[in-house]
Formats: sequence, structure tokens, C-alpha cells
Amino acid sequence: MTIACALQDATKLLTDAGVEEAALDAALILGEVSGITRAQVLAHPETLLTDEQEQAMKALLLRRAQREPLAYLIGRQEFMGLSFAVSPGVLIPRQDTEMLAEEAMRHLHDGMRILDLCTGTGCVALSLLHYSNDTSAVVTDLSETAIERVKDNAAALCLTERITPVQADLWPGACGKFDLVTANPPYIATKIIDTLQPEVRDHEPREALDGGEDGLCFYRRIIAQAGEYLYSDGWLLVEIGYDQGEAVRGLFEDAGYKNIGILKDYGGNDRVVKGCYY
Repeated sequence: MTIACALQDATKLLTDAGVEEAALDAALILGEVSGITRAQVLAHPETLLTDEQEQAMKALLLRRAQREPLAYLIGRQEFMGLSFAVSPGVLIPRQDTEMLAEEAMRHLHDGMRILDLCTGTGCVALSLLHYSNDTSAVVTDLSETAIERVKDNAAALCLTERITPVQADLWPGACGKFDLVTANPPYIATKIIDTLQPEVRDHEPREALDGGEDGLCFYRRIIAQAGEYLYSDGWLLVEIGYDQGEAVRGLFEDAGYKNIGILKDYGGNDRVVKGCYY
């Protein structure tokens, strides 16, 4: 089969299965099994897939048509211009979360210490370390699988010596003070989870999604205790759901934070709340 025909058939299969970005996912799967880029498809559409490539592509397409996330199928996800290993049981990095990393970078200076809660793949903390000098991070996650992915990603980015992964329920225990605390905690209200896309609802870890009855459970815990880990004038930054800005701002205000801000993502939705600890 030619790569042009394979891509056309794959796009139709995924479209019929309800996959939103069917053409893109089909192209990525084709590239995964063959090494062929989208530019090469346009330049040489008559190129033939081998039997092995055709079978491998079919197997991945059938799984994707069952709404298994593409990142789990290919084992990686791009974030902040870097590639992060992912696997079932770990939250897949989102483009929206880049807003959290980008805003944290505005407050980051060489030599700072970072604490990243609910770290998942470690994408936020490792991005901050990668794009700065002489910084270090402690990262926590309740999931053992997530901690293993952090170690994998740190090794791939040559950052193992600068990051300390800790399996913990938010807080890492006695480890000193930090200049920045970041967190992308579970923030989806429990009743909403069953309405999410199948890729999220059926495949990503519920414990990384479920923020309790009103979605604010983890913010209350984080904001109440972060001061124990922050230097005076240190910053706390959290990712939020699109409709949680004012509620989370109120939690920051009640805890005495200053210079509180709500930042919008590129879609115009509230995405990050930050505050300075005094």
C-alpha cells in the first residue's frame, strides 16, 4: 500500500471513530511506524509501506479508534519544545499546562529551588530546569508510575542530578524552603468526569483528574500549606480549570498572599493563578 492511500484510509477510520484530530493522528501514527514525515508524504505519495509497517500501523490505528490516547500509543508527548515519556497511569502533558511553566519562568532565576506538586511526568519542573541554570527541583506525586516516568525523563534530559522525585501525597516532608512552588493538581469536579472525552475518562488516571465535589479540594490543601515550604517573597503558581479563577483567587486572598493574579491561556480561559507569599 502507498503511504498516501494508507494515510487516507487511516484518517477515515479515525474520523468514523470520532477522533477529533483524525488527520493529524493518522499522520503521527504513520510516522511512528515508518519514520516518514508529512512533508515526505506530500513529496513522494507513491512510496510503499512494507508489510511489517502496514501491520504495525493497523494495530495502532485500531487502538486509537478505541479512543486510547495517542500519547500512550507512541509513548511520548511534546511539552515546552521537549519530548516527555508517558505511559498509562500517568497524566498526559497538555499544551494548556505550558502556561503554568511559562509563567513560572518569569519568576525563575539562576540558583533557585523549585517544588512541583502533582508532577505527573515531571514536565513542568524539568522544563524549568532545562531552560535555566543552577536551579534544582523537588517533585512529588502519589503515583509510583509517575515517579518512574519523572526519573526516565530526567535521565533523557540529563537533569537527574538536579531533580529529586518523591512519592508523596502532595508534600515531600522536611526538605527546606523553596523560591517557587508549582502545581497542576486534580481540578475536575467528580460529577463532571463521566462527561469527558473517552481518551480522558476511560484511560487517564482518575486520581490525577478528580478534584472532589467542587473541583477545589487540592487547592485548599495546597494554598493552606504552601507557606511552610516557601521563602518569604516566594511564589505559588497553580493551574486551574477555566471556571475556577475567582474561587481560587479567594483562597489565595484568605491565606494572605499578595500580588495575586489570574492568567488566561491562548484560548482566553482562566488557566493559572499565582500569588506571592509574605
